[in-house]
Amino acid sequence: MFNNIYANKKVLVTGNTGFKGSWLTAWLLQMGAKVFGISKDIPTNPSLFEVLDLNSKITYYQQDIRDFEKVKKIIDEVRPDFIFHLAAQPIVSYSYENPLETLSSNVLGTANILECLRVLNFPCTAVMITSDKCYDNVEWVWGYKETDALGGKDIYSGSKGAAELVCKSYFHSFFKRKTSKVRIATARAGNVIGGGDWALDRIVPDCMLSWNEGRAVEIRSPQATRPWQHVLEPLSGYLQLGAELAENPELNGDSFNFGPKSENSHTVVQLLKDLSKVWKIEENSAYIITDNITFHEAGLLKLNCDKALFHLKWTSTLDYQTLIKFTGEWYHEFYKETENIFDLTISQIAEYQNIAKKLNLKWTN
Repeated sequence: MFNNIYANKKVLVTGNTGFKGSWLTAWLLQMGAKVFGISKDIPTNPSLFEVLDLNSKITYYQQDIRDFEKVKKIIDEVRPDFIFHLAAQPIVSYSYENPLETLSSNVLGTANILECLRVLNFPCTAVMITSDKCYDNVEWVWGYKETDALGGKDIYSGSKGAAELVCKSYFHSFFKRKTSKVRIATARAGNVIGGGDWALDRIVPDCMLSWNEGRAVEIRSPQATRPWQHVLEPLSGYLQLGAELAENPELNGDSFNFGPKSENSHTVVQLLKDLSKVWKIEENSAYIITDNITFHEAGLLKLNCDKALFHLKWTSTLDYQTLIKFTGEWYHEFYKETENIFDLTISQIAEYQNIAKKLNLKWTN
């Protein structure tokens, strides 16, 4: 996988205790990487990081990325070959209640990682993960390209657009130089679902918690359409970007979208109908429609991923039915069965890789 570039390499994941960070950590371990993590806390209860017992499998530093000196000390000590920066305040609704924390985490925190990279005296490849919400969303029906305007009408989206601008500024000011030992790129993705997400105000975690308790889940925007993708989809993009960036200096400073094919775009209510079938729940008891939106929420935002296909030979792997199967079965096994969840997670990674191999995707080599 990924030309075996991560085997025996030191890989630092910021935000490693989060949903995507935990899946990325598990995948890196499966490929033989030496994984290090930086996160300020365990963000949810339950927590995928704890469920998978990742603390016993990696070197974990509990540290807020907004403390530059302490983060710099960790990076200098670890001397990572790769950094995947995922640490952030990830919840839109929370950003309305805590705008300064959101901005300081997502903008200043990103700047701190970049500043640590600027003063490194050893080679390092860094993939800086932001979000599809970094774009100025005017809710058109076609996908946003990497050259489209950045922005955002809410604090969370604005923080992600600002993080992208900070990365661009650091690249042109420091990392563009031929003498730089650092290469960076940014990655944008969104509407990510999959087993082990228990974040606040997300439809799938809300759904699974409600169904496990025998309740119908309340949904506020049943016709909101999203291009849903399994968590392994963007992670395969991040890993492929890191692998290509390490080998190809022409990608230094670039940005890439990672999203599903258009046929994966479905309404919230359709997603719940399909997930309820995996849980064998009758549709009329699966959800209740409410109308209590108290903050701006975009109706449609999808990404054009042609650039990733052209430069990285990356494309999404799973069809919509397999996405539903992976997600629904993971949660059902967690709540209803006694199976080893780490083994289940690794088996889904292996199944994902096998599907990608059959499609002859470049990263499976």
